[in-house]
Amino acid sequence: MRKKVLLVALTCFGLVAVVASTAPAKLTIYDFNLPDIDGKMVALTTFKGKVLLIVNVADGSNYTPQFAELEKVYQTYKGQGFVVLAFPSNDFGGEEPENEQQIKSFCEKNYHLTFPIFAKIPVRGDDATPLFRYLSKEANPELKGAVHWNFTKFVIDRKGALTARFEPPVSPDDPEVLVAIENALSGKKQTSPSKDGKESKENRADR
Repeated sequence: MRKKVLLVALTCFGLVAVVASTAPAKLTIYDFNLPDIDGKMVALTTFKGKVLLIVNVADGSNYTPQFAELEKVYQTYKGQGFVVLAFPSNDFGGEEPENEQQIKSFCEKNYHLTFPIFAKIPVRGDDATPLFRYLSKEANPELKGAVHWNFTKFVIDRKGALTARFEPPVSPDDPEVLVAIENALSGKKQTSPSKDGKESKENRADR
Protein backbone atom coordinates (compact mmCIF):
# COMPACT_ATOMS: atom_id res chain seq x y z
CA MET A 1 0.00 0.00 0.00
CA ARG A 2 2.81 2.38 0.91
CA LYS A 3 4.51 1.65 -2.45
CA LYS A 4 1.30 2.51 -4.35
CA VAL A 5 0.95 5.83 -2.50
CA LEU A 6 4.59 6.67 -3.23
CA LEU A 7 4.15 5.83 -6.92
CA VAL A 8 1.06 8.07 -7.19
CA ALA A 9 2.90 10.91 -5.48
CA LEU A 10 5.91 10.63 -7.80
CA THR A 11 3.62 10.48 -10.82
CA CYS A 12 1.83 13.64 -9.72
CA PHE A 13 5.11 15.47 -9.18
CA GLY A 14 6.28 14.32 -12.59
CA LEU A 15 3.16 15.70 -14.23
CA VAL A 16 3.63 19.04 -12.47
CA ALA A 17 7.23 19.18 -13.68
CA VAL A 18 6.20 18.53 -17.29
CA VAL A 19 3.50 21.21 -17.19
CA ALA A 20 5.92 23.76 -15.69
CA SER A 21 8.61 23.05 -18.27
CA THR A 22 6.23 23.46 -21.22
CA ALA A 23 4.55 26.69 -20.04
CA PRO A 24 4.98 29.50 -22.62
CA ALA A 25 7.59 32.11 -21.80
CA LYS A 26 6.30 35.57 -20.92
CA LEU A 27 6.63 38.12 -23.71
CA THR A 28 9.04 41.02 -23.41
CA ILE A 29 9.54 44.13 -25.52
CA TYR A 30 12.53 42.41 -27.12
CA ASP A 31 10.41 39.68 -28.72
CA PHE A 32 9.11 41.99 -31.45
CA ASN A 33 10.46 42.66 -34.93
CA LEU A 34 9.03 45.43 -37.10
CA PRO A 35 9.90 47.05 -40.45
CA ASP A 36 11.38 50.51 -40.38
CA ILE A 37 10.27 53.37 -42.63
CA ASP A 38 12.46 51.97 -45.46
CA GLY A 39 11.07 48.45 -45.12
CA LYS A 40 14.09 46.95 -43.35
CA MET A 41 13.14 44.54 -40.55
CA VAL A 42 14.38 45.73 -37.15
CA ALA A 43 14.57 43.49 -34.08
CA LEU A 44 13.86 45.43 -30.90
CA THR A 45 16.70 43.49 -29.29
CA THR A 46 18.79 46.10 -31.16
CA PHE A 47 17.80 48.51 -28.40
CA LYS A 48 18.40 46.19 -25.45
CA GLY A 49 19.94 48.06 -22.53
CA LYS A 50 18.63 51.43 -23.74
CA VAL A 51 15.73 53.53 -22.47
CA LEU A 52 13.00 53.83 -25.09
CA LEU A 53 10.21 56.31 -25.69
CA ILE A 54 7.76 54.53 -27.99
CA VAL A 55 5.23 56.85 -29.67
CA ASN A 56 2.48 56.33 -32.24
CA VAL A 57 2.63 59.36 -34.53
CA ALA A 58 0.86 61.05 -37.46
CA ASP A 59 1.67 63.91 -39.85
CA GLY A 60 -1.79 65.49 -39.78
CA SER A 61 -2.54 65.55 -36.08
CA ASN A 62 -3.05 68.51 -33.78
CA TYR A 63 -0.15 66.96 -31.88
CA THR A 64 2.19 66.72 -34.90
CA PRO A 65 4.27 69.69 -33.61
CA GLN A 66 5.35 67.33 -30.82
CA PHE A 67 7.79 65.92 -33.39
CA ALA A 68 10.03 68.91 -32.63
CA GLU A 69 9.86 68.21 -28.91
CA LEU A 70 10.56 64.51 -29.46
CA GLU A 71 13.69 65.38 -31.43
CA LYS A 72 14.79 67.84 -28.75
CA VAL A 73 14.36 65.25 -25.99
CA TYR A 74 16.16 62.66 -28.09
CA GLN A 75 19.13 64.96 -28.64
CA THR A 76 19.23 65.77 -24.91
CA TYR A 77 19.40 62.18 -23.68
CA LYS A 78 20.70 60.03 -26.54
CA GLY A 79 24.24 60.20 -25.19
CA GLN A 80 23.00 58.46 -22.05
CA GLY A 81 21.45 55.54 -23.93
CA PHE A 82 18.02 56.93 -24.82
CA VAL A 83 16.12 56.37 -28.09
CA VAL A 84 12.78 57.56 -29.45
CA LEU A 85 10.95 55.00 -31.61
CA ALA A 86 8.18 56.50 -33.75
CA PHE A 87 5.38 54.40 -35.26
CA PRO A 88 3.12 56.17 -37.78
CA SER A 89 -0.54 55.14 -37.67
CA ASN A 90 -3.68 56.09 -39.56
CA ASP A 91 -6.03 54.73 -36.89
CA PHE A 92 -7.28 58.07 -35.59
CA GLY A 93 -9.18 60.57 -37.70
CA GLY A 94 -7.34 59.56 -40.87
CA GLU A 95 -4.42 61.69 -39.66
CA GLU A 96 -1.76 59.60 -41.44
CA PRO A 97 -2.96 58.74 -44.98
CA GLU A 98 0.48 59.02 -46.60
CA ASN A 99 2.77 56.14 -47.57
CA GLU A 100 6.10 55.46 -45.90
CA GLN A 101 8.28 57.47 -48.25
CA GLN A 102 5.96 60.47 -48.00
CA ILE A 103 6.02 60.18 -44.21
CA LYS A 104 9.82 60.00 -44.21
CA SER A 105 10.08 63.04 -46.48
CA PHE A 106 7.67 65.05 -44.32
CA CYS A 107 9.54 64.25 -41.11
CA GLU A 108 12.95 65.04 -42.57
CA LYS A 109 11.87 68.23 -44.34
CA ASN A 110 9.74 69.74 -41.59
CA TYR A 111 11.30 68.46 -38.38
CA HIS A 112 14.76 67.11 -39.32
CA LEU A 113 14.12 63.98 -37.28
CA THR A 114 17.10 61.74 -36.56
CA PHE A 115 15.54 59.08 -34.33
CA PRO A 116 14.20 55.80 -35.81
CA ILE A 117 10.86 55.91 -37.63
CA PHE A 118 9.08 52.68 -38.46
CA ALA A 119 6.59 51.63 -41.13
CA LYS A 120 2.95 52.60 -40.70
CA ILE A 121 1.02 50.19 -38.48
CA PRO A 122 -2.39 49.80 -36.76
CA VAL A 123 -2.19 50.38 -33.01
CA ARG A 124 -5.70 49.76 -31.69
CA GLY A 125 -8.47 47.17 -31.76
CA ASP A 126 -8.29 43.65 -33.13
CA ASP A 127 -5.98 44.75 -35.95
CA ALA A 128 -3.38 46.32 -33.67
CA THR A 129 0.16 45.19 -34.35
CA PRO A 130 1.45 42.76 -31.67
CA LEU A 131 3.81 45.34 -30.19
CA PHE A 132 0.99 47.75 -29.38
CA ARG A 133 -1.28 44.95 -28.16
CA TYR A 134 1.52 44.07 -25.77
CA LEU A 135 2.05 47.67 -24.63
CA SER A 136 -1.65 48.33 -24.05
CA LYS A 137 -2.62 44.98 -22.51
CA GLU A 138 0.30 42.99 -21.11
CA ALA A 139 3.41 45.06 -20.46
CA ASN A 140 2.29 46.64 -17.18
CA PRO A 141 -1.11 46.02 -15.52
CA GLU A 142 -1.00 49.47 -13.92
CA LEU A 143 -0.76 51.09 -17.35
CA LYS A 144 -3.17 48.82 -19.18
CA GLY A 145 -5.58 50.48 -21.61
CA ALA A 146 -6.28 51.01 -25.28
CA VAL A 147 -4.39 53.64 -27.24
CA HIS A 148 -6.91 56.47 -27.68
CA TRP A 149 -5.16 58.81 -30.12
CA ASN A 150 -1.91 59.65 -31.87
CA PHE A 151 1.14 60.62 -29.82
CA THR A 152 0.56 58.28 -26.88
CA LYS A 153 3.94 57.78 -25.20
CA PHE A 154 5.39 54.67 -23.52
CA VAL A 155 8.62 54.78 -21.48
CA ILE A 156 10.61 51.54 -21.45
CA ASP A 157 13.52 51.14 -19.02
CA ARG A 158 16.89 49.51 -19.65
CA LYS A 159 15.54 46.10 -18.64
CA GLY A 160 12.64 46.29 -21.09
CA ALA A 161 9.94 47.11 -18.54
CA LEU A 162 7.15 49.60 -19.25
CA THR A 163 7.54 52.13 -16.44
CA ALA A 164 5.42 55.10 -17.54
CA ARG A 165 2.75 56.07 -20.02
CA PHE A 166 1.64 59.52 -21.12
CA GLU A 167 -1.42 60.44 -23.15
CA PRO A 168 -1.29 62.60 -26.32
CA PRO A 169 -1.86 66.05 -24.74
CA VAL A 170 1.22 65.60 -22.56
CA SER A 171 4.19 67.11 -24.38
CA PRO A 172 7.37 65.04 -24.73
CA ASP A 173 9.27 67.77 -22.86
CA ASP A 174 6.72 67.94 -20.02
CA PRO A 175 8.62 67.80 -16.69
CA GLU A 176 6.90 64.55 -15.72
CA VAL A 177 7.95 62.89 -18.97
CA LEU A 178 11.53 64.05 -18.46
CA VAL A 179 11.53 62.73 -14.89
CA ALA A 180 10.25 59.37 -16.13
CA ILE A 181 13.02 59.23 -18.73
CA GLU A 182 15.68 60.23 -16.22
CA ASN A 183 14.42 57.69 -13.70
CA ALA A 184 14.60 54.97 -16.35
CA LEU A 185 18.11 56.03 -17.32
CA SER A 186 19.30 55.95 -13.72
CA GLY A 187 17.37 52.85 -12.70
CA LYS A 188 15.26 54.75 -10.19
CA LYS A 189 11.73 53.48 -9.59
CA GLN A 190 8.98 55.48 -11.25
CA THR A 191 6.46 56.54 -8.59
CA SER A 192 3.86 58.21 -10.83
CA PRO A 193 3.65 55.99 -13.92
CA SER A 194 0.87 57.69 -15.85
CA LYS A 195 -0.28 61.17 -16.76
CA ASP A 196 -3.42 61.80 -18.78
CA GLY A 197 -2.99 65.45 -19.56
CA LYS A 198 -5.91 67.61 -20.67
CA GLU A 199 -7.43 66.77 -24.00
CA SER A 200 -7.59 69.73 -26.34
CA LYS A 201 -10.90 71.02 -27.71
CA GLU A 202 -9.52 70.49 -31.24
CA ASN A 203 -8.77 66.83 -30.56
CA ARG A 204 -12.24 66.22 -29.09
CA ALA A 205 -13.74 67.80 -32.19
CA ASP A 206 -11.78 65.41 -34.41
CA ARG A 207 -13.40 62.33 -32.85
